[in-house]
Amino acid sequence: MPIYLDSSATTRLHPGVLEAMMPYLSGQWHSPAGAYRSSARVRDAVEQARSEVADLIGAAPGELLFTSGGTEASNTALKSLAREVGRTHSKIVISGVEHRAVSRPVAAMGAVGFEVERAATDTDGRLKLEAFTAAVDRARPGFASVMWASDETGVLQPLSDVAPVVKEAGWFLHSDAVAAAGKVSVRVDEVLVDFLSLSAHKFHGPQGVGALFIRKGIPFEPMIRGSGEEGGRRGGATNVAAIVGFGAAATLAKQALRNRSYERIEALRDRFEEGLRSGLSIGSDAVQWNGSRRHRLPTVSNLSIAGCRAEDLIEALDEAGVECAGFGATSLAKESEAHPLRAMGFDEDRIRNAVRFSLSLLTTEEEIDEAVRRVVATVNRLRG
Repeated sequence: MPIYLDSSATTRLHPGVLEAMMPYLSGQWHSPAGAYRSSARVRDAVEQARSEVADLIGAAPGELLFTSGGTEASNTALKSLAREVGRTHSKIVISGVEHRAVSRPVAAMGAVGFEVERAATDTDGRLKLEAFTAAVDRARPGFASVMWASDETGVLQPLSDVAPVVKEAGWFLHSDAVAAAGKVSVRVDEVLVDFLSLSAHKFHGPQGVGALFIRKGIPFEPMIRGSGEEGGRRGGATNVAAIVGFGAAATLAKQALRNRSYERIEALRDRFEEGLRSGLSIGSDAVQWNGSRRHRLPTVSNLSIAGCRAEDLIEALDEAGVECAGFGATSLAKESEAHPLRAMGFDEDRIRNAVRFSLSLLTTEEEIDEAVRRVVATVNRLRG
């Protein structure tokens, strides 16, 4: 069986989450909108899940809107904010390393007249707070979007420093927390974001379900209108089983954070990196870490390995039974200046050699040790 080290893309469904979902895929298939008792039981399950997800981030259940995933959540927030501030005399500021679910809708807003600025990051991938502060124009209406953590590098952004800057300007703040939630503390009762995007499949929940936190009292314009689901905030049939799974995954994530389970994963990540560093010790730049090694998720390792193009290495590792991710030349051409490693100031060679290995709560020590052996052997073979 392949060793799965691409959990930044998606995580394996936790067995406990699948168990929670099963009744709503078979016996309790009813619509929560019905007036009969079976519907009421399903409706109660949806609201229980809403409470469980809200509890993970310190929100009130009524502040949570279920979506089809993190991309819809971010698009919904950004388009609602764009409508609220208007394109006349307003401004949008995002970090230079945002996920495409943020950078692309914001680029589309720029194409129709909004002024957009990408705030610079340092070589560690962390937002330069001075540059961000200068970009936020207190004399104009606007909003900002800064991710909680990068799915590519795992780098954590200083949201607790960003939020006061945005609030003092009278602006709105959205944060894409898809990569971070469930792995580190993400609390809207501690950091004053107005909107926050979440996705279940990033922490052992099902694919195809996410959530948008909307702080009480913040103006909101629905993106999808229909028959009044989600309190009129998002039309469309309720994905009951997935939402129940989201709630179960949030409960498991909260327990993992409370039990400090990710300390074990962080130790495994460090063990993996040290194994590669010692196994591939050909020159000082044989292995380069991309992004802050201090301010990052416990699950992500983004490395540039000298002498190996990422697309070649990923294909060879797939044959060797290690599943990971990276960018080939074609992907980089599509990304243009928006690629996070390019925003960090790295040259093309380093970017094209960059490979992302990402762990989850289900990763084992045995898998990591075997992965090190396979990666070292594969790299040495490709180097000839």
